Amino acid sequence: MSSPIERVLDPVAAPAAAPADNLVQRLEQLNSIGASLSAERDINRLLESILTAAKVVTRADGGTLYRVTEEGTLRFEIMRTTSLKFYLGGTSGNPIPFYPIQLRTPDGRPNHGMVAAYAALTGKTVNVEDAYTEQGFDFSGTRNFDKKTGYRSKSFLTVPMKNHENEIIGVLQLINAEGARPGEIGAFSPSDQRLAESLASQAAIALTNRMLINQLEVLFESLINMLNTAIDEKSPYTGGHCQRVPTLTMMLAEAAHEAADGPLAEFRMSDRDRYELKIAGLLHDCGKITTPVHVVDKATKLETIYDRIHLVETRFEVLKRDAEIAALREQAALAARGAPPAERDAVAARLHERLRQLDDDRAFLRTCNIGGEAMRDADTERVQRIAQYRWTDPAGNDAAFLSDDELKNLTIRAGTLTPEERKIINNHIVSTINMLEALPWPRHLKNVPEYAGGHHERMDGKGYPKGLTRAQMSVQARVMGIADIFEALSAKDRPYKKGKTLTECLEILGKFRLNGHIDPDLFEIFVRKKVYQRYADEYMSKDQVDVVDESKIPGFER
Repeated sequence: MSSPIERVLDPVAAPAAAPADNLVQRLEQLNSIGASLSAERDINRLLESILTAAKVVTRADGGTLYRVTEEGTLRFEIMRTTSLKFYLGGTSGNPIPFYPIQLRTPDGRPNHGMVAAYAALTGKTVNVEDAYTEQGFDFSGTRNFDKKTGYRSKSFLTVPMKNHENEIIGVLQLINAEGARPGEIGAFSPSDQRLAESLASQAAIALTNRMLINQLEVLFESLINMLNTAIDEKSPYTGGHCQRVPTLTMMLAEAAHEAADGPLAEFRMSDRDRYELKIAGLLHDCGKITTPVHVVDKATKLETIYDRIHLVETRFEVLKRDAEIAALREQAALAARGAPPAERDAVAARLHERLRQLDDDRAFLRTCNIGGEAMRDADTERVQRIAQYRWTDPAGNDAAFLSDDELKNLTIRAGTLTPEERKIINNHIVSTINMLEALPWPRHLKNVPEYAGGHHERMDGKGYPKGLTRAQMSVQARVMGIADIFEALSAKDRPYKKGKTLTECLEILGKFRLNGHIDPDLFEIFVRKKVYQRYADEYMSKDQVDVVDESKIPGFER
């Protein structure tokens, strides 16, 4: 597909125009070129467009575009010679094998001997009718090139590229103007020079603007990465998530973009759309910067700043000690009154049974503390029975074995978070939305808050924080919801669970599709286009990546 600049410069199949008409046509081309240059986002394509446009408006056979470097050189960026089919640099994939031109000689003097360096140093255009007869400039390199290729480099038009701050940022050099007769090499006319200078000025501004925009985008992404690094430093269990979700989001979005039929056949993304979604992915959990780390990293039910299971285990040791002391006292009393040995043995047997029960209860609470998918009713009742034990605290007071807070945490049905803690975790998405909506987004990024803020919504309207339905959400937000869930299921760096296998992840995701949690059309693409496999190959460990039987995935029909 041709670029906008190539379409502007598409030659018109018409009789040769009169000189005045020809100049008007070239001026109209120049105006169109300026608009096209401003629209180009890719630096390499922009440089190629500049050189292509200059060759067309001056009717040059060849040309080179140089850029001024911070090291004080002119770097070859693009070289094109139509008659030789000579295409180097830029998107051609062919590197330019020439060393940069030094703007100063080894002793520090301006390098006025090289015509391109002269134009860059003085800001003056140089129009050479014939390089072989020109005095004052070194064209030895040109002659060597001609010897190797059989080419005849004759007329040169070398124009400095000056931006809006009057800085020289590059040089545009055109070679061999079209002569009066076919195949003849002519000189560049004054009108050619004026057109080239006008184009060079427009091109310099377009290039400077694009470079500034790119630098701002790099800075912006660096700030986002710095924020994610801060979250990573705060909690190593979320930093990987902040990087992996954007990757999986883009994988699924690209698969949807490529859909040729089905409900998503009309979903398409431009480069700007992709960038907007990428930024949303990177920022989707920025609100976690406000979430207390002891909640984010809560690996066990009793963990706060530390795991309180050790306090509970200490109480078991106190109960065991007290039981042993009581048994010894009872045996001593029996011995003092001459009771038969059988009675003392019975005391020892009861002590043994009591110690065994306490050890079992301690092991049971350790298991409960870990958390899991779902806690059984019988397990909850057993925790409540253990909570009824009494013990003597360090102050010598009779106290409940488990505090109300410990009992509440140990009877959490699934996972390790209490309802209050889960509310704190869930609030990160509210913080994310508030933070993102407070920013003055440019037009091409205006949807970032909506994309990033929708990844905890559900298709049936039961999600949070806004309770949006599928119809109220963009495709991009729905994509991010699937990416967020699948990454969380497969992640192996969570403090409270192991990473699930690929089959387990898809089984759970399929159930989410059936219960109205995730978008069914995107789920279909996720499985059918094997997005899950590409992600697994890159981010999941080998022991997680099992062989998937797609016929057994809930909600998916092969």
